[in-house]
Amino acid sequence: MTISASKLRFQKTNFATIILLFVLILAGGVVRSTGSGMGCPDWPKCFGRYIPPVSSSELPKDYKQKYVAGRLAKNQRFAKTLDVFGYSDLARRIREDRSILVPEEFNGAKTWTEYINRLIGAASGFFLLFTAWFSFSYRKENKLIPILSILNLVLVVIQAWLGSIVVSTNLVAGIVTVHMLLALAIVALGITTYHLARVYGKHKLQSTPIVHVVTIFALLVSILQITFGSEVREKIDAVAGHLQGGYREDWINYAGAIFQQHRDVAIIVLILNVLLYALIRRGYSRHSLQQQIMSFTFLMIALQIVTGILLSYWSLPPFAQAAHVVLASLIFGAQFYLMLNLYRSVKQGEVYK
Repeated sequence: MTISASKLRFQKTNFATIILLFVLILAGGVVRSTGSGMGCPDWPKCFGRYIPPVSSSELPKDYKQKYVAGRLAKNQRFAKTLDVFGYSDLARRIREDRSILVPEEFNGAKTWTEYINRLIGAASGFFLLFTAWFSFSYRKENKLIPILSILNLVLVVIQAWLGSIVVSTNLVAGIVTVHMLLALAIVALGITTYHLARVYGKHKLQSTPIVHVVTIFALLVSILQITFGSEVREKIDAVAGHLQGGYREDWINYAGAIFQQHRDVAIIVLILNVLLYALIRRGYSRHSLQQQIMSFTFLMIALQIVTGILLSYWSLPPFAQAAHVVLASLIFGAQFYLMLNLYRSVKQGEVYK
């Protein structure tokens, strides 16, 4: 079946957007692991400039007071929003948090780390906008494609706002986890619209229910694992703040039970994916897309285990933190794409044995 130029343009743009989203998750992981969130204290500019400074001599004399005041005002507005939705206790803690009054010292490396993260975020936003625009080429064939594309555009705006809150409020407990789960939702919607466009007009697959059940269960456990991982990070941030950045080798020891839960669920993730691989291997041909996805998933899991070991025994090196986050996201993305391809495969003629 031939495909029109407009539909092909949507598919290519959507695919590029998915890649950019994973790059953005990596960039966000680098920002968090290096503590660069306040590298640019204002938005959309950075220290009032479109191109950030490289030395403190380029900054205004009163920049610390100016940006602390702006941060305080932003947090007060967020606290009012929380009051409206009934989260008065959290709003009170944000208002009473004196740590936000401590000005950040200028650090050129952190400033440019955050600035590059913003550039990648802006590029992702534009690609999501183009994807939503081009999705209307499928409005007659499948209305769900433009609807989900527009929804994703809305979610990324919320995500950008939430990201600024994560930094501004000194990583208030729970917000980091919501921020990560929303990122996964955006990735999932992007993968869904891409898949729907690719499989339009193709037949449904007939596969045994056990494959679907194990795939969905493995996906849900991976989401749980990522949630625990975000909570571990929140706990580590709290410990690091309490110890004023010192005694790094002891941070994990002070993380508590949540770290053990995170590690235990990792074992369950591995077992489920071994079972899923056996089912896919038995049910699909060697060169099928389903087996290719599972091979990719296992590669990501193996790398994830390596980064987990580095984090546990090498005092949480920043590069391993960023890699750990993006690998978890790639595992989620692969499992989600596998789930979609069990119902209707991108590769025409791919039939369950």
